[in-house]
Amino acid sequence: MTTQRTAVATVLILVGLVAAAVGVIYLTVEATSLPSILGQLHGDHAHRSLRGIVAIIVGVVLLVGGIGLVSYRPSSG
Repeated sequence: MTTQRTAVATVLILVGLVAAAVGVIYLTVEATSLPSILGQLHGDHAHRSLRGIVAIIVGVVLLVGGIGLVSYRPSSG
């Protein structure tokens, strides 16, 4: 595997893990208690379900892409 593919796969896996973790945070923490970088909503006690689901889906897609890059072996021929 080339160094560039390894670097891209590592970045994809790390970003995928972060996206999945952010998705879990969106689904489990009330909107008023979110860290400021994720966008607090004052006076709203709901969860940000749509953002959480999208972040988890993006995280899974990036993880699969990174793992696919790591495990892909081109045929010699």
